[in-house]
Amino acid sequence: MTRKMIFLAVALLLLASPIFAQTPGGTTDLHLPFAYLAMGIASGLCGLGQGKAVASAAEAMARNPGAQAGIRFALILGLGLIESLALYTLVITYVAK
Repeated sequence: MTRKMIFLAVALLLLASPIFAQTPGGTTDLHLPFAYLAMGIASGLCGLGQGKAVASAAEAMARNPGAQAGIRFALILGLGLIESLALYTLVITYVAK
């Protein structure tokens, strides 16, 4: 357990070191690393949300086959709205450069 924690701490420090490197002007610009972090969080949560939406829609269609059209419409609308979060975050990532 302690070996894993030590390895994790060392790996985290090695991966985080380029973020804190000094820029030529002496000022640090942390917009880009935070934008990438936001994109990763948004993509992960979008994946979880889409998985939950599809699982719920499949269960609802199995329980009530007569309502498939309405459930499918709500599913596609919901998936589009969930995906828009990731796309907006991607746009913000490019604006942050």
